Amino acid sequence: MAAIDLNADLGESVDGVPTADDAAMFAVVSSASVACGGHAGDAASMADAVARAAHAGVTIGAHPSYPDRAGFGRTRQALDPADLRSSVSTQLSALAAAGADIRYVKPHGALYHAVRDDRAQADAVAAAVADLSARLGRPLPVLGLPGEIVAAAAAAGLPFRGEAFLDRGYLPDGALVPRSDPGALLHDPDEVAARAVRLVRERVVAAVDGTLVPADAVSLCVHGDSPGAVAMARAVRAALVADGIRIAAPW
Repeated sequence: MAAIDLNADLGESVDGVPTADDAAMFAVVSSASVACGGHAGDAASMADAVARAAHAGVTIGAHPSYPDRAGFGRTRQALDPADLRSSVSTQLSALAAAGADIRYVKPHGALYHAVRDDRAQADAVAAAVADLSARLGRPLPVLGLPGEIVAAAAAAGLPFRGEAFLDRGYLPDGALVPRSDPGALLHDPDEVAARAVRLVRERVVAAVDGTLVPADAVSLCVHGDSPGAVAMARAVRAALVADGIRIAAPW
């Protein structure tokens, strides 16, 4: 039986106010990428996410970002690699201190895209993940889109795992459509669900111009803060199960 992970970015509270319906999303996903203070989240939200994950049987991943709470981590920053490594390490440690059994690391927002094309920043993130891996005694996978982060992870002794997005538009080169451009976000639960099944069965995703982009993904993401996120996630889960695809975390 085919299997796939279904993840959402959760625990993204801002000034104590959740940006997603975490209670509903934890009931649908198999993995949760939990914000750990860089772009959102705090000690209370991390502890809450850990408790919700344990109750729902959901695997926890860390979701570090640039230290950019004002911009929700969506503004690229030219940080010195040493400073970026320190910031990511601090975020990972904060989530671990909240009791999380961290099983993977997925950068957030602008950092997620930066590590695709900037080897220095990719190396800094991989080094921070390697630092935590050494403390845990096991290599943590890095989840993302293919790019410089693949080689950076390998050089740090870490596995890389591919991800695909269900509610984001793709460009023909495999990058995501910038959020400011038309076609950046998908909202139709049926369309998103059909994309999920196709990603598992055919390993491709249609770009905004119709180009079929190869996507070797072990995990599919629905953003928790997207409009209609819960409805989309539920439609995806139902479509996958109906097609005989098992939803399970691979970590």
